[in-house]
Formats: sequence, structure tokens, C-alpha cells
Amino acid sequence: MKLGKKIYNEEGVVLLSENAELSDAIIRRLKLHGLDFVYIADPRTDDIQVHEMIEDETRRRALIDIRTNFRKMTDSAIKGSVYPFIGKSFSKLVEMIVDDLSSREDVMIMMMNMNSMDQYLYRHSLNVCIYTVFLGQVYGYSKEDLTELGIGAILHDIGKTKIPLEVLNKSTQLTDDEFTQIKTHAEIGFKLLKDEPGITMKAAHCAYQHHERLNGSGYPRNLVGNQIHEFARWIAITDTYDALTTHRVYRSAMLPHQAMEIIYGGCGDLYEKGMLELFRDHVAIYPLGMGVTLSTGEKGVVSKIHSDIPQRPVVRVLADPMGVDIKSPYEVDLKHQLSVVITEVVSINNNAEKSTDLNMFE
Repeated sequence: MKLGKKIYNEEGVVLLSENAELSDAIIRRLKLHGLDFVYIADPRTDDIQVHEMIEDETRRRALIDIRTNFRKMTDSAIKGSVYPFIGKSFSKLVEMIVDDLSSREDVMIMMMNMNSMDQYLYRHSLNVCIYTVFLGQVYGYSKEDLTELGIGAILHDIGKTKIPLEVLNKSTQLTDDEFTQIKTHAEIGFKLLKDEPGITMKAAHCAYQHHERLNGSGYPRNLVGNQIHEFARWIAITDTYDALTTHRVYRSAMLPHQAMEIIYGGCGDLYEKGMLELFRDHVAIYPLGMGVTLSTGEKGVVSKIHSDIPQRPVVRVLADPMGVDIKSPYEVDLKHQLSVVITEVVSINNNAEKSTDLNMFE
């Protein structure tokens, strides 16, 4: 197999270019670094263009800014010093993200963990920001509100910079005491942000409340319903979605349709129904290029996503029901072929997702 898209490290440096051959050793190394999915080059699908939600340069600058500021916050915790004035830096960054998203047509929430090997906290903070700002745009927030929302989203986990790394990066199951320590990141984050120049109280409360849940089962204050700020309710959804679809040292990533099914289990109890429906309608649960099997037995890849009904994409059929490659691939539009459904996707794990506790995801 040959690689279909470049793979970057957290510095934005290309580690593997398109058409790089994927040996067993390289595949093992990629999985070790948290890449469970990659794009594979195939002349039958070369015309399928997978565009990122934001520009590559915006993403590169964002990860550098996040890494720089978060590391300084971590260092200040170790050294006992104070590192203030992050508001200005992140305001400019969020404005770039808003502009990128505004300039694109028919944007969908796509998997964003497929071609970069970044430290989880940095990548997660950026992904949650992008997803949340996009939803805010669809919802109709003003640019001022979007900036506040984006800053709150990108800094929602800032409190984790004060959690000991041996706890934060632990690869085995946390003890009760360690999980209690992890949960303090919400209150710590609020305390870090509430008096920070350039950070509004709304944005600070995103850090404080993003683990609160409608039924009062969240933390740190067991808030219910409208006691939870609207911004934090959006971030609760995007935070969980990105956590579920990202590889962690203690579990593999879920595919988008699996994550969506899990999140929908909390509809009305954990997450607001209207917000969750808007999120569902703008997530590409079958991303472009994903291998799928149809109810007819035919196998292919997703070649197009309908923005009005993303659950019913166009599939380019590459193999017959016996698994034999066909000479002339053709496309099946599930939006119109209503009797045909996707029965299987390329999956990397079959864990017991049904028993997932959504309040446990960090």
C-alpha cells in the first residue's frame, strides 16, 4: 500500500509524503503514535478530494500556538511562576479559524485525526474549537459570540496543564483518587481564566462547565439544565465526540458512526436534543474515502457526501459481493437508492461501546 495523504508531526513537519510505501514496520510505528486511520493511494479513487475543515497553515499555526502556551502554563505550574496574557494570542487564532470556516461551502464535520501525530491535549483542544465554532456558525451566532465560543472551546481543557503528567498520560486504568484529581481540571481551568485579560467570563465558564450534564450527573457542581451555559452545552457534545474518535493509549479510536450512536444514547439526559440534532445533521459519519460494504454485498469507498443528508452518501463500488475487484467501478447514490444501506465499515475495534460511560471521557 502507498500513502494517500501526507502525515505531519506536531511541528507541522511532513513525516511521510504521498505515495510513501507502508511497510509493516511503518504501520506499527504509526499506530504506536496514535494513528489508527490513514488514506491509501488508489488510482480508482484518486479523484476523490478530501479537504480539511481549515487551511493547513491555520492548523499548523494553531498547534504551535496551543503547544507554546500550554507548555508555558505547565512549566509555570512546575516552577510555581505565573504565565498570564494568553487571551490576545488565542483571540487572533480563533478569528483565523472563523474566517477559514466562513470561506468554505458545504462544510461537514470530518474526522480530523487521520494525518497528524500531535500530543493529544493540543490536537483535542484545536479539534473541539473547530467543531464548536462550526456548529456556532450554523446555529447563527454573531462573529463576536463565535470568538468567545471559540476561545472557550480551545481553552476548555486548560486546567489539565496543572495536572501531573504521570496522571494525565497514564496508560492503565486510573484509580479513584487519580480520576478525582483529573476531574479537578474543570475548576482549575476556570480559576486560570476568570481573571485573565482578554478572556471573558463566558469563555472561562466553558472550562468550568464542559463536563456538566443536563440531568445533573456531570461535574464539578452537578448543574442541571439551563444552569449550564449554552456555550458549555455545545462543547460538551464536541468534546465527547472528539474524545471518542481519537486514539488514546488505553483504547483505540471509534469511527464517527459508532461515536454518534454512543452520544445519542445521552440525548435529552446528558446533551440537549436540539443541539445534538444540529450536530448530527452536520457530521460526516461516513467520511470521504472510508471503505464500506453495502447491503447488496458490494464493497467500495465513500466518494461524495450530501450536505443535506450526510447519512446517505454516494459510494463508489470497487468489488463485487464475492470481494473480487470489478474492472469498471461505478457509483451508488444512497440518497436515491433507498433500498440499499451501508452494513459495514472499515473498523479498528469492536469494544463494548454500549457500556460506555460518557461522563468518564476526558
